[in-house]
Amino acid sequence: MKDIAELCLSAAGLAGADYADVRVVHLISEHLRSKNGEIKSIQSEESVGFGVRVIANGAWGFAGTCVVSKDSAQRTAARAVEIAKAGAVTVKTPVRLAPEDKYVEVWKTPYVIDPFEVSLEEKCALLMEIDGALRSVEGVTIAEGSMSFSKKNQLFMSTEGSVIDQEILSSGAGYSAVAVGGGDMQRRSYPSSFDGQFETRGYEMVKELPLVENAPRIATEAVQLLSAEQCPRGEMDLILDSSQLALQVHESCGHPVELDRVLGSELNYAGGSFLSTDKLGNFRYGSPIVNITADSVTPGGMGTFGFDDEGVPAQKWDIVKDGVFVGYLTSRETAASVGDPRSRGAMRAQGWHRMPLIRMNNVSLQPGEWSLDDLVADTSGGVFMETNRSWSIDQLRYNFQFGTEIGWLIENGKKTRMLKNPTYEGLTPEFWGACDAICDSKHWIQWGLPNCGKGEPGQVASTGHGASPARFRSVRVGVGYADES
Repeated sequence: MKDIAELCLSAAGLAGADYADVRVVHLISEHLRSKNGEIKSIQSEESVGFGVRVIANGAWGFAGTCVVSKDSAQRTAARAVEIAKAGAVTVKTPVRLAPEDKYVEVWKTPYVIDPFEVSLEEKCALLMEIDGALRSVEGVTIAEGSMSFSKKNQLFMSTEGSVIDQEILSSGAGYSAVAVGGGDMQRRSYPSSFDGQFETRGYEMVKELPLVENAPRIATEAVQLLSAEQCPRGEMDLILDSSQLALQVHESCGHPVELDRVLGSELNYAGGSFLSTDKLGNFRYGSPIVNITADSVTPGGMGTFGFDDEGVPAQKWDIVKDGVFVGYLTSRETAASVGDPRSRGAMRAQGWHRMPLIRMNNVSLQPGEWSLDDLVADTSGGVFMETNRSWSIDQLRYNFQFGTEIGWLIENGKKTRMLKNPTYEGLTPEFWGACDAICDSKHWIQWGLPNCGKGEPGQVASTGHGASPARFRSVRVGVGYADES
């Protein structure tokens, strides 16, 4: 593979490239699904190929192939340069990259148990045990479970001399119970919605999760939601659990700080950002207790790696500091536009067949000082909401509405009646400005999202979001469900 990569760089230079890098990627993945007493699918995939990215005449060019040979290396590199030169006629500002050091490194995800060495029989047996525990609860209509594993080996080389070999491994597992009755359908999921929890760890993560132990509770809650009362409508205090808050961070904090959205080069898919560059360093994003960081170094994070796909090392920095917006996710091309001398290392591609884009890594809300019990006790009235069910946010990541699977009314400092169809809405800076309490590090969880979409052609990337439960004052809840009268 190194010989192929070197040949790509050489051929790109001969064709007229001023800069070139190549990523040779070998990806394997495995996905298992169960439903109502059966293993419904076992899917294994493998992909090998390489992509060549170049700058020629001030413009980007990219080409990739799954044909790994010396001839294809030369053809693909020449094609990338040809594309760059063709596009150069439309370039108003030539591409210039922030400086970066040369790295010759090997980096691997730390793990204990390689999930690809665990037998299918063992994995399926666990899914069936979970399934049985879910369906043992009377009233459960559908029980579903899943496991997902991936391993990516990537060699990155550039004309600047970097040679970086990485292996990134991830594991995920989760399940849900659905109850149907009285013209209604309710779902409860564990450990989170949309296939559960994901981490850059091995199968030990799956073994550590209390999956079977929580199945009866999750199934019972799904059934109980059918007869629960609707979430009330109005302005009231809101406490969000860690997993729902992680998605809130993803949508209203992570996406807005992707600098390509701000600069207008990533608008077609999911829009731009309200965080224009004039707001950097002076815009009040949230209350003084709100601190949000971005990093590629937190162990287990789905946005954790050694180097990004431009060969920039992993790092950590502030996005929001004491409530003030202070940082973007940047690339080598965009860093200078906001005064950064170096890239923050946020460029990643889905595979060998895609060009890297600015992507979230681990964008996290830092913990506060409260225990959850004390936070609930300090709340005289409001709603506690848990586990995402739906989300919607405008093209600038400013106006949003979220729904969760379950809620509880808070009365006189205690969680009382169960609520179904809880929803809330707000404007991003007003919502984060209303945050007056965040739970401590004992409640902080790094949640993993394996399927964040961006770009055209579309790409999927993994991101991580750490959060502890937090309280927001006077939030509009119950949107779209309660009776207008």
